[in-house]
Amino acid sequence: MLTEVFSSMEAEADFDVEDSRSNNELQELWPVGEIDPKRGRFPCCIVWTPLPIVSWLAPYIGHVGICQEDGSVLDFAGSNLVSMDNFAYGSVSRYLQLDRNKCCFPANLAAHVCEWPYKHTEVGTATSWDGALQLCTRHFQHKYYNLFTCNCYSFVANCLNRLAHGGSAEWNVLNVAALVWLHGEWVDKMSIVRSFTPFVTVTCIGIFMAGWSFLIGILAFCLLLIGWFVFAVYCTKGLVC
Repeated sequence: MLTEVFSSMEAEADFDVEDSRSNNELQELWPVGEIDPKRGRFPCCIVWTPLPIVSWLAPYIGHVGICQEDGSVLDFAGSNLVSMDNFAYGSVSRYLQLDRNKCCFPANLAAHVCEWPYKHTEVGTATSWDGALQLCTRHFQHKYYNLFTCNCYSFVANCLNRLAHGGSAEWNVLNVAALVWLHGEWVDKMSIVRSFTPFVTVTCIGIFMAGWSFLIGILAFCLLLIGWFVFAVYCTKGLVC
């Protein structure tokens, strides 16, 4: 009888060790390649480029995408369209590489390493970086693009929520934009010139033709735009995807 009990305990211990080992193996990540702007490769990065017309008036607004482990870019470029390795509106100007070790890749609910496992499970989980991005891609291939309610920032935020980057599943269009602008890096000096020259040119022409009231108009436009997203994200539920 004692022999059977000890055998059962040993079997359970072996199972626990194997289960723990399998969970740990899921957390072991393959190394990614180097960032190579010339080839357009930005492994595990959020990437940004200016938008025509919109960025001319508000240079902090642009088009964003998120990259797979091989560096190829995924971006929500239009209704029912998530393009791969064909970044809309030009080459990457700004990028931010994310740490996969700060993401959560759970095999089951007990394997979560993020702060909100139930919230993470609700928004969707995956066992790899690319797996999370592919799930998000399939989801947004059935979404209609709208600058004010469902845009490229929504796509990246959804990816970060599925990854639970930084232990959080509360990413949205505002904190994604802030993340890129506060922590992102410029590709090169020409990227800075390309991003701000249209804004400076439009501003100079506007001041020359309309006076300093043109600056007041731009400031009002920026405040209204930011105010809309603050209201839509934090004061309503489900209005911005």
